[in-house]
Amino acid sequence: MLWKENKVKNNFISQIGAGLQASSSSRSHQLELPYFNGHPDKGRLLRKDFTFDKFVVGNNNDFAYSAALSLATNGISNQNSLCLLAKTGLGKSHLSQAIAHKILSALPLEQVYYITAEDFSNEMIRAFRNGLIDDFKKKYRSLCDVLLLEDIHFLSGKERTQAELVQALDYLLEADKKIIFTSCYPPADIPKMSEQLRSRIGSSLISTIEPPNFSTRVRILSKKARENGYHIPDDVTDYMAAELSENVRQLEGGLIGVAARSSLLGSPITMSLAKSVVKNLAGQNRVITIDVIKKLVCRDFSISVTDIVSRSRKQDVVRPRQVAIFLSRRYTDKSLQVIGKSFNRQHATAIHAIGAVEKGMKTNRIVRKQVEFLCQKLDSGKF
Repeated sequence: MLWKENKVKNNFISQIGAGLQASSSSRSHQLELPYFNGHPDKGRLLRKDFTFDKFVVGNNNDFAYSAALSLATNGISNQNSLCLLAKTGLGKSHLSQAIAHKILSALPLEQVYYITAEDFSNEMIRAFRNGLIDDFKKKYRSLCDVLLLEDIHFLSGKERTQAELVQALDYLLEADKKIIFTSCYPPADIPKMSEQLRSRIGSSLISTIEPPNFSTRVRILSKKARENGYHIPDDVTDYMAAELSENVRQLEGGLIGVAARSSLLGSPITMSLAKSVVKNLAGQNRVITIDVIKKLVCRDFSISVTDIVSRSRKQDVVRPRQVAIFLSRRYTDKSLQVIGKSFNRQHATAIHAIGAVEKGMKTNRIVRKQVEFLCQKLDSGKF
């Protein structure tokens, strides 16, 4: 028995050391970790695999792809700025970084800065505190050739940061530099944003990326499988594409999960194996409604549905209302207008609520635990 246990243990360790394998085939395939390049002083590092040739084009993103590629190759006449709009996990960061890769491949000496709006704000605050604000202004006004600014909606309510960004954008646009914004919301829907900044972003070529349809999801899975050396039957691919419809990130998670389970169990990728993985990812999202979320949140916070849709500004009502709005945006495909109306609020208030919860999850452990608990309930279908 001891010999068998050691043998199993050694086989398991050997599998982990060799990386995830695509199937029980004798051919070993090492799953590579994500590659990055770039320079820390120019913001976040670029993912090496976020290039145009790795991007799957479909009806949901063909215009955004064409606009991004055209901007990267100077194909858009008199248009040096682009704003990519999409929910999380639909490819806006991929296209944004693909522009940077394309430009750097042709002009390696270009100064490309890839940062999030939060990074920009934090960097500006540090510059003020350390007496380096002039260096900060010089960096973004005259030393930058391409600015990729992610999650511009984060700047909601940050008046000083917005003012500084407007100045930087004016310098860059005057010098014909390239600017790429990404956001989960259209500029007009971002609350507490100055008209100056809203107009700068609004003057960009704005392109929306929608969730991929079934055929595009099939092509995404097939492409990712080929790139990683996974051998997945067509019926399994079709099943995963039908079940994992939320976003590209969910598709990738399903693909990796299926390959990992196949490797660790030493069994081929079958429909039953795929179903065991997919059920944990897909959960019960298809039957989650705003009303379901309201009842779940009210039960957890010990308030009534009448309270959560009331005009009350009490903290013990405002907090669960914000959480419910956040979850409604995350787990349903309803627009901000519809979500806001469901809680007797304007869509701008819905955006503010979502931002408040996102910020709270980063800074408040209690808020994070509350939201994570509710997400687990919704993901598992136990609501």
